Amino acid sequence: MKKLLFQFDTDQHSSTFDTVVAYDGGADHVISLANVNPSNVANLVDGCIFTRAPKDKKNTAIFIGGSNMLAGQTLLDSVVNHFFPGFRVSVMLDSNGSNTTAAAAVARIASSCPLAQQKVVILAGTGPVGQRAAAMMAMEGAKVTITSRSLANAEQACLAIKQRFGVDIQAQSASDDDSRAEAIADANIVLATGASGIQLLKPEHWQNNPNLKVLADANATPPLGIGGTEVLDKGELRSGKIIWGAIGFGALKLALHRACIAKLFEDNKQILDAENIFALAKTMA
Repeated sequence: MKKLLFQFDTDQHSSTFDTVVAYDGGADHVISLANVNPSNVANLVDGCIFTRAPKDKKNTAIFIGGSNMLAGQTLLDSVVNHFFPGFRVSVMLDSNGSNTTAAAAVARIASSCPLAQQKVVILAGTGPVGQRAAAMMAMEGAKVTITSRSLANAEQACLAIKQRFGVDIQAQSASDDDSRAEAIADANIVLATGASGIQLLKPEHWQNNPNLKVLADANATPPLGIGGTEVLDKGELRSGKIIWGAIGFGALKLALHRACIAKLFEDNKQILDAENIFALAKTMA
């Protein structure tokens, strides 16, 4: 029986990246649907849960993507709430690659330095990857701060993380080079999750910081988010700090994404979100 993956995308166009990885993860056929939202998802879910016998439902699964993390989380809730005993399929949430990218980055950082009690700063951390990474590190016992050009945006992100994961994250405004350098002054770990092609730290802002142990940058487009690092850095030692570049931990992200797709077809009861995707990443790091 064919393994069918229904790709529910909250954007106008479904992600080609997610489609490719879905096939590489073991799906026999990917059905990509765009502009999916709670108001139109019910009939789509019905088509997934009513068409195969109980023993065969594991061969149908749902992947939720798109660029908007909140929209994806809301859609996941709608999908799961539409299930009922005996009628469900496995489902995965990875809006904008948030869960798999964050899990891979945090797992690689954790392999270089235990997270418990470490002071972590996530630069430009209000986006999907930054928020998920903040939650994962806080759940591991780290003391996490999110920065943003807007304090209000940082505080809103911290509130969303608190509501979803029950962990406390600090918010800090950091709108320029000097304020970002100040924000990381006491940090042990820095993760940059800013927009592509925007430098958040210059080399002199981190190279002589005696408190820093590990830096990671999720940006693969020049100029990198952390100046003085390389996109291919894979636990490289630079100025006494361990460095992870976007491609350096990106191999784990892709492997993790593929492994999650494969896991969806093990049975029809999987709900893959941040916590269990991160748990799987730690076993693979």
